[in-house]
Amino acid sequence: MPRPEVLEAIKEAESEADSVVAEAEEEADEIVAEAEAEAEEIVEAAEAEAAELKESHLEEAREAIEDEREEILEDGKRSHEELEAQAAEKVDEAVEVAIERFTEAIHAQT
Repeated sequence: MPRPEVLEAIKEAESEADSVVAEAEEEADEIVAEAEAEAEEIVEAAEAEAAELKESHLEEAREAIEDEREEILEDGKRSHEELEAQAAEKVDEAVEVAIERFTEAIHAQT
């Protein structure tokens, strides 16, 4: 092969190599860009899911607190009613004791 043809073949090979390298770099850039976009979508989806879970847990906690509040109020109401009933029962006893003492005091004066 004559020298000018060899040089021409080398130049063509270098040109093809440069072209292949440029295409490979372009493909690599596209792959990286796609991977970054996909990663961003995954992060956004995860953040959205985390926000939904947070809201769900907060709602469950609010419901549990409200249920406990209602239970405490009911317990307080029952205790109040029991104390009122006990007090009502003791009113009759207190009146009887007061009448007895009053009667004794009157008899003691006479």
